[in-house]
Amino acid sequence: MTMTPLKPRVRDAIIQSLRAGVVPRVGQQYIQVGRAAELKALVADIDRVADGGASVRFVVGAYGSGKTFFLNVVRSIALEKKLVAVHADLTPDRRLHASSGQARSLYRELMHNVATRAKPEGGALSSVVERFVTSALAEARETGRPPVEVIHQKLHRLSEMVGGYDFAEVIAAYWRGHDEGDENLKASAVRWLRGEFDAKTDARAALGVRTIVDDTNVYDHLKLFAVFVQLSGFAGLLVELDELVNLFRLGSGKARRSNYEQILRVLNDCLQGTASGMGFLFGATPELVYDTRRGLYSYEALQSRLAQNRFATDGLIDLSGPVLGLENLSPEDVFVLLRKVRDVHHNDPSTAPRVPDAALAAFLDHCSKRVGDAYFRTPRNTIKAFVDLLEIVAQNASVSWTDLVSRVELPPEAGGVAEAAPTDENEDDGLATFKL
Repeated sequence: MTMTPLKPRVRDAIIQSLRAGVVPRVGQQYIQVGRAAELKALVADIDRVADGGASVRFVVGAYGSGKTFFLNVVRSIALEKKLVAVHADLTPDRRLHASSGQARSLYRELMHNVATRAKPEGGALSSVVERFVTSALAEARETGRPPVEVIHQKLHRLSEMVGGYDFAEVIAAYWRGHDEGDENLKASAVRWLRGEFDAKTDARAALGVRTIVDDTNVYDHLKLFAVFVQLSGFAGLLVELDELVNLFRLGSGKARRSNYEQILRVLNDCLQGTASGMGFLFGATPELVYDTRRGLYSYEALQSRLAQNRFATDGLIDLSGPVLGLENLSPEDVFVLLRKVRDVHHNDPSTAPRVPDAALAAFLDHCSKRVGDAYFRTPRNTIKAFVDLLEIVAQNASVSWTDLVSRVELPPEAGGVAEAAPTDENEDDGLATFKL
């Protein structure tokens, strides 16, 4: 059982997310199981970013295998290590390279989801900027120098980067708004940082800058933001982009290639040491990576960089390369996962749960007989059905778990690329229901 009861808000967020088949935004640590080696490898990446280095990984797993959950766990670890994290799902309207606003839409989503340890659920962009200003004021007091001089000195590093001069000017404008009590100026600066200005003329009138975030400079702005968060006192920036499979589905081969070229640019910057204090995590399916007709392997330069270690065969593993394949959970891992979910759902250490460990074993045995090893290789459907069972037992005192286990039906995990499957975040499989 859980050692202490969870706060109702956290408990409900976990259970509601699992029942809907989506990844909880909070409380992942209470239900995390397995994949210790993969987590250790990515914690090493986080430490590298915190030391001023760079990292890029493609977390590869089938639909329902838990890659989105895994990415969220890694993000929570990054926040604990004082990184700033941004995340977004790629969709038809959000991608890395575009000419009709889709790349800027991705940037806006990333900036909307800026997270820090103090604000792990996002919305922390203003806090990051405020922290920069506060640290500059503290340094000015310690050194006896004018605050504006300290701020411009700290921003000089930005001015040397592509697009950095205007980025620095916007931060300076935020400082002026802070110093003069001009909330409109501060709001305009934050809007610019979020990519919300649609016209350069509007940005020039509000902030005196000549550029805005657009489709052509999204990656450059992410690199600027990575430097800025370090100047603000954070350890670095982690960028998580899930549902990379949506690039696979782009109807235009030219559009796919343009996005793959952008991914190649990220790879080159991170692997060659050009980027600093910045890490990228991409969530992808095997088809997106390995398909030689439409996947990343269709781009020769990417295929050579993402190729697996030729010696990693016969049970030998190498977790140092850019591609990190998620190992399947074992049946034992899934048993532990069900027990943790059961304990979170029960959330009362003082009493025994109505669904004992024997029920977990019976549930998994039933799933194994009905759907084979898919129940632990892609456990999302299994967990959804199990939470449904827990809800019925909890809400109907006359019902025993023994009455329900044999009635569990698990449909196959939806989501082949050819089917244009729904995303991990929004899929609803229509799983087993229990009617009395």
